[in-house]
Amino acid sequence: MTEQKTETALSSDATEVRRQKLALLRDKIGDVYPAHFHRTMTNAELAEKYESLEADVETTDIVTVAGRVYSSRNSGMFMDIRDASGKVQIFSHKDTTPEAARDMLSMIDIGDIIGVTGVVRRTKRGELTINAHEITMLTKSLLPMPEKWHGVSDIELRYRKRHLDILSNDESKLRFQQRSKIVSGFRRFLESEGFLEVETPMLQTVYGGATADPFKTFHNTLKMDMYLRIAPELFLKRTLVSGLSDKVFEINRNFRNEGVSTRHNPEFTMMECYWAYADYEDMMALVERLFENLATTIHGTTDVVFGDKTLSFKGPFKRVPMPDAVKEATGIDFLAIKTDEEARAAAKAAGFEVEKDWTWGECLAFIFEEKVEGTLIQPSHVTHFPKDISPFAKEVPGEPRLVERFETYCNAWEVGNAFSELNDPEEQRRRMEEQLEQAHARGEKDKQLDDEFLDAIDQGMPPAGGLGIGVDRLIMLLTNAPSIRDVILFPARRNKAD
Repeated sequence: MTEQKTETALSSDATEVRRQKLALLRDKIGDVYPAHFHRTMTNAELAEKYESLEADVETTDIVTVAGRVYSSRNSGMFMDIRDASGKVQIFSHKDTTPEAARDMLSMIDIGDIIGVTGVVRRTKRGELTINAHEITMLTKSLLPMPEKWHGVSDIELRYRKRHLDILSNDESKLRFQQRSKIVSGFRRFLESEGFLEVETPMLQTVYGGATADPFKTFHNTLKMDMYLRIAPELFLKRTLVSGLSDKVFEINRNFRNEGVSTRHNPEFTMMECYWAYADYEDMMALVERLFENLATTIHGTTDVVFGDKTLSFKGPFKRVPMPDAVKEATGIDFLAIKTDEEARAAAKAAGFEVEKDWTWGECLAFIFEEKVEGTLIQPSHVTHFPKDISPFAKEVPGEPRLVERFETYCNAWEVGNAFSELNDPEEQRRRMEEQLEQAHARGEKDKQLDDEFLDAIDQGMPPAGGLGIGVDRLIMLLTNAPSIRDVILFPARRNKAD
């Protein structure tokens, strides 16, 4: 506690010193937070342009750069400033720097943002440097940088004050830059495959497309309850019915009022796409092309290091039907089991605890999760899911208890889910009514039948393959991030008081 109080006191003192310097700067130069500063190049452009400049050579080129001060040595004679692209060293000395510029040095702290105009040179030690002729204060920082931690090591502080994390942690900065490239990579890849990007409502009067608890709100003008979407699926299928395009996709934010873990955040990003006249086999091949493309975009190779593993995103991926995987892992042949009662008995005999009302398919899926999921390290497609848990997929010909569905696993995580989409309107209505009854039995009283979706399906939806990818989880894999919070800029967290 004493150490914590001392640290707080030091921080307060440092802030007061900075405020005093701010007052001095206001008296000396007036505007300490100017609206505009014209730089001639970024630090990365500077490094690229003078890459071949030899050590101990000074040019006659004058440039103007800007950035945040990250280090200061010899009373400010040497400073490192960084912009978003990189860093450059600033040198201020009486032989090269006018007195007016040198007078600024005592009022500059680490964390301040400054502009510098001067001559480019490379030092004897090979450091690209600007001999300062002019120094302009652009932003006075009133809080000290967390450099004594060598970055923000406190996990909760990293998530709560992400700006400090990125300011002081190059790994975090790179990860979020890579996230941007991955999301844009999704978009470029799908457009190259002929998909049209669309946008569907986040606020919905009837939530559906997945099984999850929604966030509920109230629309004051319409005087009605509304829900943040848990999935865009039903609206995207309505778009497919419209004939707007045979291939549609959306990179969307979804909201599920459920638990938080290293792989779950209440607000998360998904990519969903639908492809008319295709099936789940086509979607498997699409996933393989997509993953291979994204890995190569970020790393230049399909081999990606995650923790102590090397994951290969080179297709084709391993494909295994769920009943076969469970049989290999446990010896239980679910395809030879005829009834729900026999399935529960077989599961119990093998040592699994199952609920008394579980169906054949629920028992199969549970044992898969318990015994197989954790073994799926390399990218793999698990196919032939039980119809009991797949209300939007077409049956496997000759095996009505299974559907044409697959989930893509990597590092034992589910990262993708796809179907040969059900487009028989009568069968779709029957399954959704069954799903509604089950939801009400679980106490989900807000769950409603989406009549507008069913009306659209009555109009006729072409046969189609549908796919959803968990964007955040895939980014975790591609950027070696152990937690979903590491790839979401501002993840959900408890109130500070809690």
